[in-house]
Amino acid sequence: MTHPADAPKVASRGVLTTANGNPVDDNQTSLTAGENGPVLIQDFHLIDRLAHFDRERIPERVVHAKGAGAHGYFEVTKDISHLTCAKFLNKVGKRTPVFTRFSTVAGELGAADTARDPRGFSVKFYTEEGNWDMVGNNTPIFFIRDPGVFPFFIHSQKRNPRTHLPDPVAVWDFWSLKPESLHQVTILMSDRGIPDGFRHMHGYSSHLLTLVAEDGKFHYVKWHFRTEQGIKNLHPDEATRLAGTDPNYATRDLFDAIERGDYPAWRVYVQVMTEEEALKYKYNPFDVTKTVSQKDFPLHEVGRMVLNRNPENYFAEVEQAAFAPAHMVPGIAPSPDRMLQGRLFSYADTQRYRLGANYHQIPINRPISGTSNQHRDGFMAINGNGGSAPNYWPNSFGGPHPNNLPGQTYPKNFAVSGQVGRHTYEVTDADFEQAGVLFEMFSSEEKDRVASNIAGGLSQAPVFIQKRQLKHFYRASKDYGRRVEAALKAAGSKL
Repeated sequence: MTHPADAPKVASRGVLTTANGNPVDDNQTSLTAGENGPVLIQDFHLIDRLAHFDRERIPERVVHAKGAGAHGYFEVTKDISHLTCAKFLNKVGKRTPVFTRFSTVAGELGAADTARDPRGFSVKFYTEEGNWDMVGNNTPIFFIRDPGVFPFFIHSQKRNPRTHLPDPVAVWDFWSLKPESLHQVTILMSDRGIPDGFRHMHGYSSHLLTLVAEDGKFHYVKWHFRTEQGIKNLHPDEATRLAGTDPNYATRDLFDAIERGDYPAWRVYVQVMTEEEALKYKYNPFDVTKTVSQKDFPLHEVGRMVLNRNPENYFAEVEQAAFAPAHMVPGIAPSPDRMLQGRLFSYADTQRYRLGANYHQIPINRPISGTSNQHRDGFMAINGNGGSAPNYWPNSFGGPHPNNLPGQTYPKNFAVSGQVGRHTYEVTDADFEQAGVLFEMFSSEEKDRVASNIAGGLSQAPVFIQKRQLKHFYRASKDYGRRVEAALKAAGSKL
């Protein structure tokens, strides 16, 4: 085929082959018995191509299915080596490569980027001691606080099992029955519920995590990634327009910005608490539906994250990126936060389901520090599978051995006690106070927008659900309740 003279000049990538390396003479015409005869099954190139095509799709993520990602670096700007023995944090100016993935939460892989939905904000730090995954959101809190409730919550946000349509009745029925969700609902229904792309939003660990020092002493921390691009949000009408005209708006915006050299960056901070301060704090800091006030525990700068390189292949680097809160390194450890404890299992397990037991061997997930263990076999073991080394420990013939350095991936002298039981959270005023305080921080105009956004969905639910949810708004703030009630009536509610 002759290309026009102004067609781009491209380098040859060699001779086309089958998957087993056999050169292909023609990839446009199938092998047949005569000009009009049937296609022959011996045409392995045809079978090879069709069979692989039939298997191109892997299971999409149940949550955070739609997303975009980019490579970059994290640079330490302030010394926190007194708080953690993590080597990637041990010196000002030190850089660590990162890969960051942003996402919507509830929508499917083909959903619009401009939905009113929390945004996933996950960062994989490729440190010299392994990968640390900071798996967070663009909000400092979440809707629920017990991991056993998570599948129910996600079901309520997904499609109706009968109609296969989005279901505002299920959404508001669940939220009205789980009033601890009110704080996150308030953020979601505010102007920040629809960020203007991924570059103009903050990121948070949401959970309290633990930093462990060289001597085993520990502090609890919350991580904050604050955008240097400034917060920008989309008006609902503009978000709806973009959903129809450019549903990949945020993905395109991130990619184009990096391609033109406008590299997005975030300043990274931590809030720091001692164990005693955490136990005595007015709100339970291990309850992810609650924030820790920056007035009580100010932000301490740690570093700066810059994203400066787009993926070469979306599937290889973004779709196959496997983030899990359990991926930690010495100096960083979990906290007793119940939701975090559930995610420590669930996130890694979903990667085993999506990508296989050897997902760590995929290049985007592979630690630059290397791995050495007795893991063997399983689908797609592509790293030599341990060679001839023993696959058990202890043994008399060498191989990877424990470093016998306790108290780095978990804190020393961390006492746990109590009776085994299902210790239920009780709904108290604390579950409404922070939502009320947040609402009162809004301008009058934003309060009206919040109420209108709520009424748009809640008005489609039965009146008894509206009444139940209204009680929560009034309990948070009388003004909050009045404005939502008025917005519901304006939307045609039979209240």
